[in-house]
Amino acid sequence: MASDKDLVEFVAEQMKNAGQITYRKMFGEYAIYCDGKVVALLCDNQLFVKPTEGGRNYIGTVVEAPAYPGAKMSFLIDDKFEDREWISGLIRATADELPDPKPKRSRTKRQ
Repeated sequence: MASDKDLVEFVAEQMKNAGQITYRKMFGEYAIYCDGKVVALLCDNQLFVKPTEGGRNYIGTVVEAPAYPGAKMSFLIDDKFEDREWISGLIRATADELPDPKPKRSRTKRQ
């Protein structure tokens, strides 16, 4: 089941105090970025945040689950994303620990 775009827009709006929040549709689901780093996935209308020590400390007692079959474990966030300050704090803590994205290689035309 694909996630609703309205929910993605709502979640992104809730996170906006964490930094520059963007999202991108992938295979019917969404990746959520903070300052260019993938920090979360929205799959089947559920929010999965990448696991970091800072995020674990911020949440306290975490619930972990894979975002999709075969995926690594992530922090499953229930309705807590409705609290703008809380979710922004979690996303900022997560983004701070993730590495910067690798620069994209320029494509050269084949002749």
